[in-house]
Amino acid sequence: MCFRPAMLFTPELLVSELQLLRTLLRTEALQCSCNCQVVSRSQWHARTPKEIDYISTPVNMVFIHHTSMDSCFNLTSCIEEMQKIQDFHMDTRGWFDIGYNFLVGEDGRVYVGRSWNREGAHTLHFNRVAIAVSVMGDFMQRLPNNLALDAVKNILDYGVCLGKITPNYRLYGHRDVRETSCPGDKFYQLIQTWKHYSHTKPSPSSIIG
Repeated sequence: MCFRPAMLFTPELLVSELQLLRTLLRTEALQCSCNCQVVSRSQWHARTPKEIDYISTPVNMVFIHHTSMDSCFNLTSCIEEMQKIQDFHMDTRGWFDIGYNFLVGEDGRVYVGRSWNREGAHTLHFNRVAIAVSVMGDFMQRLPNNLALDAVKNILDYGVCLGKITPNYRLYGHRDVRETSCPGDKFYQLIQTWKHYSHTKPSPSSIIG
């Protein structure tokens, strides 16, 4: 969409151009699909957030977490786990909502947390500039199964396609910026072999805003 300097910018033209822009955005979104099953907040019966803060996208950092809680291997148990995590984050930790942008179960499904455009509560100092994906379970001694690993990669690819994550994004484990065991020893070893993993650690002082 291009406006010439001499173009008369009438209200009718503005409406027409906005409609065209919406059509283009819808067309772009339709060309992107996640090669995984995404479970919406309504489908897992999420509570209403206490408050919502938004972030600018695309982000150029992704943090990988584990919940260090129970694993789940089917839709029913993963929904129960999502509700348990949200209750813990909101009622015990006092957060606005479940902390992560997305969570993944070992049923191979992606569960929507705060989604793409809402600021999470996952990685101190980086919540406004990064997306976090957490796999449900404890991965100190074992890896997530292949269904979960594929789902993590697929939701990140989907985010790139949607323009929510930059194509050259940097990927980190939670422990790269915090004193924590997250995302678990075994899982952390694996993500260091992934294409986007960055051995150059970011610092809070490098974050603007």
